[in-house]
Amino acid sequence: MQFGADICQDFCQATAREWLETNGLGGYASSTICCANTRRYHGLLVASLNPPVERYVLLAKLEEDLIVNGERFHLSTNQYRFKVHPEGLRYITRFELAPFPIWTFQAGGVTLEKSIFMPHGEDSLAVSYQIMSAPVGANIRLEVRPLLAFRYFHSLTQVNDQIDKSVELAGSVVRVHPYRGLPQLAFHHNAGEFVPDADWYYRFEYIEELRRGLDAYEDLFNCGYFLFDLSPPELRPGSRAFIFATLHDYELINEDGISQLEQMKRARHTTLAEMTDTRDALARKLAESADQFIVKRRDGKRSVIAGYHWFGDWGRDSFISLPGLTLATRRYDIAYQLLSSFARFFDQGMIPNRFPDEGGAPEYNNVDGTLWYFNAAFLYAQTTLDYAFIEQELYQRLAESIQWHIKGTRYNIKVDPTDGLLQSGAEGVQLTWMDARIGDTVVTQRQGKAVEVNALWHNALSVMSHFAMKLKRSADFEKYDNLALRARRSFNRLFWNPQKKCLYDVIDGDRRDDSIRPNQIFAISLPFDPLPKAKQRAVMRVVEERLLTPYGLRTLDPADPNYRGRMEGDAWARDTAYHQGTVWPWLLGHYITAYLKAFNRSSRARKVALSLIEPFRKHLAEAGLNSISEVFDGSPPHHPRGCIAQAWSVAELLRVIVGELNL
Repeated sequence: MQFGADICQDFCQATAREWLETNGLGGYASSTICCANTRRYHGLLVASLNPPVERYVLLAKLEEDLIVNGERFHLSTNQYRFKVHPEGLRYITRFELAPFPIWTFQAGGVTLEKSIFMPHGEDSLAVSYQIMSAPVGANIRLEVRPLLAFRYFHSLTQVNDQIDKSVELAGSVVRVHPYRGLPQLAFHHNAGEFVPDADWYYRFEYIEELRRGLDAYEDLFNCGYFLFDLSPPELRPGSRAFIFATLHDYELINEDGISQLEQMKRARHTTLAEMTDTRDALARKLAESADQFIVKRRDGKRSVIAGYHWFGDWGRDSFISLPGLTLATRRYDIAYQLLSSFARFFDQGMIPNRFPDEGGAPEYNNVDGTLWYFNAAFLYAQTTLDYAFIEQELYQRLAESIQWHIKGTRYNIKVDPTDGLLQSGAEGVQLTWMDARIGDTVVTQRQGKAVEVNALWHNALSVMSHFAMKLKRSADFEKYDNLALRARRSFNRLFWNPQKKCLYDVIDGDRRDDSIRPNQIFAISLPFDPLPKAKQRAVMRVVEERLLTPYGLRTLDPADPNYRGRMEGDAWARDTAYHQGTVWPWLLGHYITAYLKAFNRSSRARKVALSLIEPFRKHLAEAGLNSISEVFDGSPPHHPRGCIAQAWSVAELLRVIVGELNL
């Protein structure tokens, strides 16, 4: 993927496109293609101090000046109040992801290439500069000033007296330790010298934070600058100037070491793309992007970052995403590790909803995450035939989980003995995936028996029946089969809305919520679906007519008085729209599966499914590069919103391309 000067030198278009580099620990580097930070979450070294959470923006950005024969060219781009300064984007002639960010600058007759990458598995960043062409005999210098934030990634830094401005110089290593309680940062380099020059840069403006109604101004600290002599023959042909920022205790890192790390990074990307059994260009790019969400916790166990930049690791998101992130990419070992890792956290029959980003005990405030775990375990076993793992590590935990759900667990999650369906609800607690809350107010009230929860409950009972059959546990097979049959009959009797020819969204006593929402598609898309074919097709017609958009499904019918077509503005405005009309791409994966099932995988159904993935080929170059946004506006033109890269958005599209459409 690459962009020319027409995009790179247009501030609005350049700042709309964001790149992301990750390190497999929850840390990342990210900014826009013109290097102007527009979010508090942007930074060149955002490290996870308790992987994959407790993330801190350490190195915010680099200010770079190219000096050719005494003439200075400011290569950086920043936004301040009512002003873009400097306007270094004027010198960018190309940006590409190949596979990590590479810029080409042209200034003073010199062509300079800059690249950035993060080695996998460590909190480090490599930045390289190389002269590609220059006038004969030109005197070329490069000044690079690191701007430091050293703050929690949800916060902002302001000028303060607590900072330690000292710099430790030791040969080709510069070390800074601005604040007690945070790690020391080392800069390995091959510059001619580092010049200490402590100063503050004031009032950077982050436009995306302004749009979100949040604090948007930050001061950044500069400890000095690196001075590189890039004049031939000072820099031999093919060699590069570099800065290697790291939290690791490297004794020495040199140009050869940078090259080796770069080769490893490139090889990793190639391997990830080739592991996925597809020739489809979109799927291959998504397979590489899928790796960004798979992280290793401090204890060495695997987890999934739900989205970048601000989500942590969530249970529900992990197991909705598992089939696409790991099975479609044939990374079966990762799928095994995710299932095994979360199995340790079963408590009262539930897996955690999330692990707080600031650390601490896991939170269990969800009704569906555990049921998605059942589904992921089934798909893993079906794909790998690893029923030994199911028998030895999971079966007993899953059986206990079913019992907890029957007798009752947290938040009034309990099977209704009158119909065998699962109910839940506690005042002020959001338990389904439609979980927006403002203060103590849950935006989308779904207490009672939610339609997708009961589709998942029926699916979980059927999964246990399947496992019991495979493991030759006849008594268990009969028990779970009877429970699933009862749930299926009750589901069809109670959830069918004869007036609208689709499913009620929630049943709560005598109340029937007939809001048209996408949650009903799971009664078709899950492996064990409770609906007969005629009802499946009726549901699909309603969902297609009222909810389908080019980027996924709306969360509410536009004709509903509670519909919100734009997810923009302050936190209140965004949260009230989050599940009240906003489009979610991850739902499109289940819509495609449901459509293919409902219409018997006919050639026409396949053509429809193929057409639905086409808009994402263009989207990969529009927001978070090579990734899929978290959400889109419900109303045209469906502007991308939320996180620039969302695990289940990428995973579900990848799953259907590889697993359903076999591209």
